[in-house]
Amino acid sequence: MLRGLDISDMLIIDRLELAFQPGLNVLTGETGAGKSILLDSLGFVLGWRGRADLVRQGASQGEVTAWFDLPEGHAAHAVLEEAGLPGGSELILRRINGSDGRKTAWVNDRRCSGEVLRALSETLVELHGQHDDRGLLDPKGHRAILDEFAGTAALRAKVRQAWSALAAARKAAKQAAAEREAIAAEEEYLRHAVAELDKLDPQAGEEEQLDARRRLMQSAEKIRSDVVNAYEMMGQGGAETQLGDALRWLDGVAHKADGTLEAPMAALSRAMVELDEAMEGVVAAIDTMSFNPIELEETEERLFAIRGMARKHEVQADELAGFADTLRGKLDALDAGEAAQAGLEKAVRDAQAAYDAAADALTDVRQKKAGKLDKAVAAELAPLKMERAVFATQITAEAPGPEGRDAVSFTVATNPGAPAGPLGKIASGGELSRFLLALKVCLAKGQTGLTMIFDEIDRGVGGATADAVGRRLAALSQGGQVLVVTHSPQVAALGAHHWRVSKAVSKGMTLSTVTPLSAPERVDEVARMLAGDTITDAARAAARELLGEEFAS
Repeated sequence: MLRGLDISDMLIIDRLELAFQPGLNVLTGETGAGKSILLDSLGFVLGWRGRADLVRQGASQGEVTAWFDLPEGHAAHAVLEEAGLPGGSELILRRINGSDGRKTAWVNDRRCSGEVLRALSETLVELHGQHDDRGLLDPKGHRAILDEFAGTAALRAKVRQAWSALAAARKAAKQAAAEREAIAAEEEYLRHAVAELDKLDPQAGEEEQLDARRRLMQSAEKIRSDVVNAYEMMGQGGAETQLGDALRWLDGVAHKADGTLEAPMAALSRAMVELDEAMEGVVAAIDTMSFNPIELEETEERLFAIRGMARKHEVQADELAGFADTLRGKLDALDAGEAAQAGLEKAVRDAQAAYDAAADALTDVRQKKAGKLDKAVAAELAPLKMERAVFATQITAEAPGPEGRDAVSFTVATNPGAPAGPLGKIASGGELSRFLLALKVCLAKGQTGLTMIFDEIDRGVGGATADAVGRRLAALSQGGQVLVVTHSPQVAALGAHHWRVSKAVSKGMTLSTVTPLSAPERVDEVARMLAGDTITDAARAAARELLGEEFAS
């Protein structure tokens, strides 16, 4: 329930504080006095998207604060919890609009986004504006009204889920079929290429190894000849023999040299050891360089075959093995594709069956609730002076979609014996307003903690009909809260609480004010609405009669 609204520097309001009450709250005033500004300001703090130029001329920023009572179990608690915002029995919303267009919002003194405000607003306020009946002219909105009345949210969620699953299954089957068709078109190539690759059996790193071996064998003859010559220079008759002879000559005279030959002899011994190791390494190298000319031919053939295959398939030589696996995988998919496609088609059929079941259940509830909605609207039309009107909800089949397979339209017959037709073509402006009010009353049943705002819902009606509209609004407000912006004295007279919106020029600036009215002031305001600017005693008497015995002089 909306308990208060504090507005600063918004349009033609410099500062305004309002404290609303349970029941029927009415706001009246001359056209242009600023009643719509109140709704714009409330919409602003609730995060609704509206006009951009809200800041009062000359002010650096505009600010609106609204506070609500939140009973236990109110839907707003869940929104607060999901957003990680503090809760409690009171909810305070504050939003600032800078002159540069930047907007900042708080919920219970915690910063939040406009998206959070809008989510909260859906649980707090329902606004029905002057042109809401235009929604009744568009059959696309009729299904939403029926669904809201029927409480089909859970069923529609199942239908949307089933529709998504069906769409996904169809997409998967279509994509798999297209892929299989594409693979089938190159099946001959794939089988030939895989056979070639399997026969060649290239290995990762093999091309580099073959190239190195080929280069080595190509130059091995010359290298081996030089290495053998080097070995012969180191072996018998070469360095090995000469070092051995030198060591023996020194050893024979070492005892006569008083130890001066020990160090040279030790160095020669080490040189002999190093020479032996060098000769062993050279022998190993000679063995490595030994090759069969046929081996060189085979190596070159293998290397050229791998490089040729790589060029053919436009991949690197080291990627041939992985490329073969890729082609083999496509063939496997093609070979297994028939069974896989059958499985995917079955998944489509299963998803279609699940969607059909969910859509049928939704259609069944809509059809059952359509009759109940018709009866409920008929019951509401009687006190609105439309007891002879016939309201009917028509459900026809339409193309399946995420919201089911039902097209919903409202038809009416406003006079006995007159043919029924689309609501927008049969009903007049005043009748549309009353149909809208009847529907909103039906939809509001069972809702708790929701403030309903009606902006000139009574336009186009007067006299006894306006009185009937006012009495229905008063009944709707029992146990809750309804705010009504009205130009109808009959509706204003039925309010439990009354505010007058007016504007005046002060120091060259137009400002709007909202004043709570006392009993005598209410008499004058209703009299003004009846008679115009000049309030006569007769107008006051008529106003008192409308307001009831407690206002009698």
